[in-house]
Amino acid sequence: MKRYLILLLFTFQGLMAQVQFEARVSKNTLGVNERLRIDFMMNVDGDNFEQPSFDGFRIVAGPSQQISQSWVNGRSSFQKIYSYYLLPIQKGTFTIKQASIEYNGQVYKTSPVKITVTNAVAQERDPNSQQQHQHQGGGNEILNLVAEISKTNPYINQPITVVYKLYFYGINVTGFKELAKPKYKDFWNQNIDIKQLQIEEGMYKGEHCYFVVLKKTILYPQKSGNLTIEPLSLDIGIQVPRGRNMFGQIVFDDGNKTVSAGAKTINVRALPEANKPIGFTGAVGKFDFKVTPSKTTLKSGESLDLIVSAAGTGNMKLFTLPKPVVPNALEMYDPVHDEKVSTSLVGMSGKISDKYTIIPQFKGKYAIKPMEFSYFDLNSGSYKTITSPEIMIDVLDGPVQAETAASNTSKNVITKSEQFKYIKPKTVLISTAKDDFYGSDLYYGLLLFPFVILPIIIIAKKKKEAIDSDVTGNRIKMNNKLAKKYLSEAKKQLNNKEPFYIALEKAMHNFLKAKLHIETSEMSKDNIRELLSSRNANPETVQSFIHLTENCEFARYAPASSASIQQDYDKAVLIISELEKQIV
Repeated sequence: MKRYLILLLFTFQGLMAQVQFEARVSKNTLGVNERLRIDFMMNVDGDNFEQPSFDGFRIVAGPSQQISQSWVNGRSSFQKIYSYYLLPIQKGTFTIKQASIEYNGQVYKTSPVKITVTNAVAQERDPNSQQQHQHQGGGNEILNLVAEISKTNPYINQPITVVYKLYFYGINVTGFKELAKPKYKDFWNQNIDIKQLQIEEGMYKGEHCYFVVLKKTILYPQKSGNLTIEPLSLDIGIQVPRGRNMFGQIVFDDGNKTVSAGAKTINVRALPEANKPIGFTGAVGKFDFKVTPSKTTLKSGESLDLIVSAAGTGNMKLFTLPKPVVPNALEMYDPVHDEKVSTSLVGMSGKISDKYTIIPQFKGKYAIKPMEFSYFDLNSGSYKTITSPEIMIDVLDGPVQAETAASNTSKNVITKSEQFKYIKPKTVLISTAKDDFYGSDLYYGLLLFPFVILPIIIIAKKKKEAIDSDVTGNRIKMNNKLAKKYLSEAKKQLNNKEPFYIALEKAMHNFLKAKLHIETSEMSKDNIRELLSSRNANPETVQSFIHLTENCEFARYAPASSASIQQDYDKAVLIISELEKQIV
């Protein structure tokens, strides 16, 4: 019996002496604006620790190393930990691969850890976030991103505004980068341009602070119910004061902080069904409706323009105008649509119109029936209908339209004065005799034609071969032509800084979309670099392209001379030409 107890004791001690090496994370699911802590823990003093590749994450702190050893009741325990703090780069599901150590000549590895990154959350929930402990400052710092919603219970197609404000106090903001852009599913949306960021004074939760308006967006909900606006998340570069140096100057600690505006829910009301007009096409706001002919008296074969227009404030781009109904004697063509609409924080305003070209076919007087335009008035909460007056068109001459007799048989009625009007009084006779083809001018022309065209073909072929042999010259011409195609609009705006950089940025993006066959939503910096590199583009040219596109946003608000604008234009032409030559 004693022998078995000793054997059991040795077996237990052997199990206790087994090497344990594992990876532990603070959470397996987190928002794109949260940080993740991962600890690589071992119960032995392993050597040659190799960290895994943190695909989909950026290391914001670490590795930090902790070692602890204790003796309890004659037994020793050892623990060694390597800790990292990670920030997600994008949403998705990622796998943190294996880390490894060496101990007594053996290699030990951790198990892979799967992490799910979701949409941004309102605030970081990780109490162990390293950045939070590093930037405590004096304890009264403020840094928060707020999305201010003008209305949370609008009607369908009633405008609401979202203004994103960054509040801060007691710290310096050195820059920011978007981690997650807000998504406006089931909303028509348009951003309002902010020409220059301005620092203003305000209050946040009863505390005096400063704020900057970063983004303004106008939204028109397109369906009823609870609609969610996904949050905007930013990676903010900050400087936190930590004291003064020996000269009395304030010393700052540089760092980064992730902030999010949080998701917002909008409860959208459906338009009332009671008393809804039959011809209602979705117009919401306040409008004036007109139907205007260019003229009402004309001759057969002449044309007139009938302009159907609505002016006012509301969802101008989101409804259709009624179509006129005209008699069969008036031939009406498809309309030409025109929009003169401006968008501000109060919504869309302006005028939209459809211009119809109408050509009468017969003499007489014709009525264009009254037209009705219905809209939902937000002020009164009811539907309003505007009816246009009847329009009479008087056609002075031309053939008379067929009339219907009492016997319900139709026939064409022509007046006595016009019964011979359309009969030709003269007859042109054509001889039936035919000239012989042999010996004719056409015969000799066709006979000599090969001898005339052959030298021309030979000369043209030699000229084409000379042009085709100049491969470098042809490529340069094609590249310059392509660059001019995308940069023509930017060139027109060389004397206007802001329109120039807007056009330049669009040109660069359109070039990539045409060459790489990608959408605007796929144009992240990492994706562009990966796609261009896979197409054998020069890394320096790729970096120059990304740097120039990033610079367009900041250059719009920064002071710039005509010389620097010209330099950016020339640089864009060179980069596009180089990429066209390099991309396979």
